[in-house]
Amino acid sequence: MPEIKNIRIDKFLWSVRIYKTRSIASDECRKGRIIIGEVQVKPSRVVLANEIITVKKPPVVYSYRVIEPIENRVSAKLVTNFIEDRTPDEEKVKLNIHDSIGIIYREKGTGRPTKKERRQIDSIRDLD
Repeated sequence: MPEIKNIRIDKFLWSVRIYKTRSIASDECRKGRIIIGEVQVKPSRVVLANEIITVKKPPVVYSYRVIEPIENRVSAKLVTNFIEDRTPDEEKVKLNIHDSIGIIYREKGTGRPTKKERRQIDSIRDLD
């Protein structure tokens, strides 16, 4: 029978590259942004296979299914062996910054906009 590993949620989130550092993952757990089974979890919570983890990273709420808990950080290519991304496409659309704030493209090397250009940019944004 395979040995069951007790992997903490903060360490798991770090190892599958959801958070850059383990301390950030721990802080997010303490803030109540990590949810398993509709319950906010502490950083010491043990992760089990086939659990659904909800991660709130405003403005998006991600959802992952644990395939196999791991302890050590893995390369980005191998992450799909350990978690399955179940985030709906409606949530991922919220990341498209260009649609939400109306970024105006400027050619490289043109510098800062003049006062006249700024007024034109503001008038274009007001039409939206």
